[in-house]
Amino acid sequence: MGSSENAIGGGRTAAVDKDVDFANYFCTYAFLFHQKEMLSDRVRMDAYYNAIFENKHHFNGKAVLDVGTGSGILAIWSAQAGARKVYAVEATKMSEHARALVKANNLEHVVEVIEGSMEDVTLPEKVDVIISEWMGYFLLRESMFDSVICARDRWLKPTGAMYPSHARMWFAPIRTGMGERKLGDYQSAMDDWYNFVDDTKTYYGVDMSVLTNPFSEEQKKYYLQTSLWNHLHPHQVIGTAAIIKDIDCLTASVSDIEEVRSKFSLSITMENTKLCGFGGWFDVHFRGRSEDPAAQEIILTTAPSIDYSTHWGQQVFLLDPPIRVSEGDNLNASFLMTRSKENHRLMEVELGYEIQQQSGKLLAPFKNKYYIE
Repeated sequence: MGSSENAIGGGRTAAVDKDVDFANYFCTYAFLFHQKEMLSDRVRMDAYYNAIFENKHHFNGKAVLDVGTGSGILAIWSAQAGARKVYAVEATKMSEHARALVKANNLEHVVEVIEGSMEDVTLPEKVDVIISEWMGYFLLRESMFDSVICARDRWLKPTGAMYPSHARMWFAPIRTGMGERKLGDYQSAMDDWYNFVDDTKTYYGVDMSVLTNPFSEEQKKYYLQTSLWNHLHPHQVIGTAAIIKDIDCLTASVSDIEEVRSKFSLSITMENTKLCGFGGWFDVHFRGRSEDPAAQEIILTTAPSIDYSTHWGQQVFLLDPPIRVSEGDNLNASFLMTRSKENHRLMEVELGYEIQQQSGKLLAPFKNKYYIE
């Protein structure tokens, strides 16, 4: 163990880092502009609206907790569906807008907006339903589900329901031209660096070339190893999709989601194409609970779609270089996603895979590391 001074200093640094992370994360959601983006997502809105109003028996006369209420829309719908009391918890000053919206809709006698983090808030009673739109990119980026788990363990009745009740993460092989563009961006960055090194030595007499490798690694991470947000067309998916994580929101623990580990197989379903990377997405389900199921199960999916895209899009993990594949080829893969040590709201992915061609030839195994930022 280090000295008391070191221990105190380390604790202070950790506290400051946590405060900075808290501020950086929540400041985004304090703007109406960002709330509008989510409220304009018709797939998202329709799913939650239908989940509530087609399952009014879960809300009518019940106490509801809305975790991360934002503008307050889910709390308002819960009240309109007949909830006796709705506790709408919001960590940012967006709570003031939510409170104004609740009042403007004449629901202040039902909906109580509480400003504070879910971990610190105290409620006067246990609730029958916890509703939250906690999903981040590729489901778990942002780690907001931690707060939902905390709320569930503290405030949900033993007979209570979670909205959504279940979530799944999907992974599939894709074709895309993004890899070539990103490789070009990386090469342009390196060309610019070499010119910079030459100019610095010529004009200022300092040789910067010793930093070339670190700069290259930095740019590779940014251009080639950081997953990309994209709206994939269904035709870009070139094989079967696999479920890499299945979450029961009623029973999942934080340790269950801190690390996502999966082994799975995929089959190529398109003749003579290029495997350029992988696409990741999620869906959530509103099923109620087994003892008290939903009258109508509603599914919100972020899968590639022509007409029903969402603001979440998909996460794309590029391969460099792409691999020629064909129908009938099989991929055996291992997937590991962990939280970044520098910021627990960001993710790191390790992906290993080998390709068994239809001819029987086994290609050399591949291994890549990616960052979801």
